[in-house]
Amino acid sequence: MTILKNDVLVASLLAWGVAQLLKVFTHRVATGTFDARLWFSAGGMPSSHSAFVAGLTTAIGLRRGLDDTLFAVCVVFSSIVMYDAAGVRRAASQQAQLLNRIIEELFEGHPISQERLKELLGHTPLQVVVGAILGAATAWLHWLYTVSG
Repeated sequence: MTILKNDVLVASLLAWGVAQLLKVFTHRVATGTFDARLWFSAGGMPSSHSAFVAGLTTAIGLRRGLDDTLFAVCVVFSSIVMYDAAGVRRAASQQAQLLNRIIEELFEGHPISQERLKELLGHTPLQVVVGAILGAATAWLHWLYTVSG
C-alpha cells in the first residue's frame, strides 16, 4: 500500500499505538488490575495524543529539517494539542468526576440515570510530557531504522 510507505505517517501511528499499549501496562503497575479496554481509551499514562503529534512533528523535522515551514506548523499544532490535553480536557475530566459524585450523593437511593459521565478524558502535565517524549523517541527510532535499513 502506498500510504504505508509514508514514513511520517507510519512514525506517527507507531507512536500513538505504542502509547495506547503502554496505557494498559502503566494502569496495571499503578492499580494492580489488568484492563485491556484501556488500549482504546482516552486519558491515562502516557498521553497518546501527545505521542501522536510529537511523533508527527519529530518525523517532519527529521524528514524536512528544523528550518522548514511545515515543521513550524507542526510545532504550533502539537503545542495546541498538548495544551488542550493537559488543560481543557483535564478540566472536563475533573468536572465529570465532580458531577458524577454530586449525582450519586444527591439522588442516593433514587437514581435518575445509570449513565455516568466519562471521567477519563484529559491528562496530567506529566502524562503529556511522557507522551511527547515517547512520540519523539518512536519517530526518531523509526527514522533511524528506515534510513539505515
